Amino acid sequence: EHGSWGFLFEPLVAGIAVAPSMASVWIATLVVGAFLMRHPLKVILAGGKAKLGSPQTKLALKFLVIFAVVFCIGVIGSVFYARPESFVPFALVLPMAAYQIYSDATRSSRQLLAELIGSVAISSSIAVIALAAFWETPKAYTLWLIVIGRLIPSILYVRNRLKLEKGKVYSRIIPIVAHVVAFAMVLALAVYGVGSYLPAVMFAVLLARSIVGLSTYRKKVKAMRIGIWEVIYGALTAVSIIVGHYSGF
Repeated sequence: EHGSWGFLFEPLVAGIAVAPSMASVWIATLVVGAFLMRHPLKVILAGGKAKLGSPQTKLALKFLVIFAVVFCIGVIGSVFYARPESFVPFALVLPMAAYQIYSDATRSSRQLLAELIGSVAISSSIAVIALAAFWETPKAYTLWLIVIGRLIPSILYVRNRLKLEKGKVYSRIIPIVAHVVAFAMVLALAVYGVGSYLPAVMFAVLLARSIVGLSTYRKKVKAMRIGIWEVIYGALTAVSIIVGHYSGF
């Protein structure tokens, strides 16, 4: 699950760093609360009526209430400090969040579509934080695009890398093309002045990682190590966004 924690904190940390405001911490609390609610809710929904009275479900319900309190505290603080238009990205991803809950309930959250939709939904937090800090709308959504450009190709890479390591049928082309498109997008955003160049450099590193990682020159590693490296790459991407913003490069 460390991958999903990376998806959670990469946009939050980068967003708070480049667009600090009184609302940013409350928005982060809202998002973290919603994220924590997911697992106990998954246990409750997946259990069905037959397991509503089981010890596991009762425990999950207790944690759901605790995390819901965290979520509500974040909502109250966010509404108090942020402009209403700041929450438009959250409104846009509501159907995606609903689909994610459905996937959890049907035990299909590991499917590719569910993972891709989940990454887009959770990364919307960086746009909300930027808008709450009175960023111009195009630049706020640019931040979101950059994070999406990091997450979606990485999901495709990791899934196919794991298949490769397990000797299953995999695709080398799809992850690499996704990384090329993401790199071109981030570079174009920098050229047109709505983004910075440093994230594009990091995206070039991610592209090289995908090419080598899916080649015969790779070193065979366990799934956990692949996941840990992805957390590192995600942290470096967040740093590139932050440094690029403040340095102007």
